[in-house]
Amino acid sequence: MTTPGSDALRPAVRVATSERSPVSLILEGINELLSRRRLIRYMVSANMKRTHVDTVLGQIWWVLDPLLQMAIYVVLIEIILNRGTPDYPLFIFAAILPWKWLSISLGTSTGSITGREGLIRQVQFPKIVLPAAGVLTGTVSFAISLIALGLMYVLYADRLSPWLLLIPLVAVVQFAFSIGLGFILAAVNTFYRDVQNILGHILRLWFYASPGLWSFQENLQDSPLRPLLMLNPMAPILESYRSLIYGTTEGIHTGPDFFGLGVVFLFSIGLILVGILLFKRMEPAFAKVV
Repeated sequence: MTTPGSDALRPAVRVATSERSPVSLILEGINELLSRRRLIRYMVSANMKRTHVDTVLGQIWWVLDPLLQMAIYVVLIEIILNRGTPDYPLFIFAAILPWKWLSISLGTSTGSITGREGLIRQVQFPKIVLPAAGVLTGTVSFAISLIALGLMYVLYADRLSPWLLLIPLVAVVQFAFSIGLGFILAAVNTFYRDVQNILGHILRLWFYASPGLWSFQENLQDSPLRPLLMLNPMAPILESYRSLIYGTTEGIHTGPDFFGLGVVFLFSIGLILVGILLFKRMEPAFAKVV
């Protein structure tokens, strides 16, 4: 009996990566991702079972967790600091959902190689499917969490807008950015395990430096720090989600930041290519160090 994706687990004789051109390594990585879709689906299913996302209670938690995070920030910002942003729960929720997706994607992909020691040592298969499956696992979790967004609109029905239909467009940009960064982190973490240990702290600092608790339009319109903070790839992504989900404090929806998303998408494509190249260069040594 064969297991799902067993067609992808056959040994193959390959030329040493050190003797191959960057273009050939990148093309090989892309081909492995496209031709091993069945194996990737199997890995995503395995990741979901490990995190109980495939169970009813697990799915309920993925709906409740962002709502609980939102409640904490509402108490801190609205009650303790008395900020007074209109409909602030939806304001912060528009950033919590995509940030949770980013955190899960990077966390799962970063440890995807070191967490599969037995499989990597015993079976020959393209290791690049592991971080890809990690990011896709986060994507499934994000899709489940959108149920919580629907529940939020029960309280803020006046914030509903046809612009919500463009959420998948912003999600595509975030997915491209996440998977490119996931390839790099997975490869580097295999040799430097501290990467996974400090990733959580970096993500927390990154969130505070991103327009999650605040907005460029509402809080930093004339700030001298605005150009510097806009270099953050997640800035136009979070601002675009907020434009679609929340709008402005006056309730006006203006659509996403198409220019900013375009720049981040082009950057993400380059990040994917660099990530694949770095991963394929390091891949032959994975079995020796895990």
